[in-house]
Amino acid sequence: MARTLKLTAALALSTLALAACNESERRAGAVAGLCIPFAGATTTDANAAPVAPAGPSAAMDDCLHRWGYALAGSSDPADQVAGAVVAACMPALTRWNQQSLAPTAGPTGGAPPSEAQSLITGEDTNAMAERYRYAQDRALFYVVQGRAGKCAAPPMRNGVPDGATRTG
Repeated sequence: MARTLKLTAALALSTLALAACNESERRAGAVAGLCIPFAGATTTDANAAPVAPAGPSAAMDDCLHRWGYALAGSSDPADQVAGAVVAACMPALTRWNQQSLAPTAGPTGGAPPSEAQSLITGEDTNAMAERYRYAQDRALFYVVQGRAGKCAAPPMRNGVPDGATRTG
């Protein structure tokens, strides 16, 4: 019985040591300078003040950035992880889209244009569709950037990255 206990303890210590080595090697393979700080994060520059995201588009990008880095460590394919990132940021996307529904003064009589040609593809599109595509593309970018740079996830609180809004 004592021998089995010693063997189990030795096996557990070996497993922890190998995991630590693997984590060190993973961090060592990081691409230097690839990771970007989160909005509002403190910097080493004493003169720099933390900047909070301003407006719905900046809040959306910040949400994608935080969730992208937080979920980048998943072993799932990057496009699936990016889909989860977009899903986590749907409230931010909704707020951003609501902005385009608000009446504004302008040549269209206060109504936002409903259809236009995409400057990227030339296809007919609208602001909401373009924002959703942006969210998908940006989420994928942050997941891949997080993986390539071995970027640290933001601190988590109650299962949500600090600075991100809870989805439910």
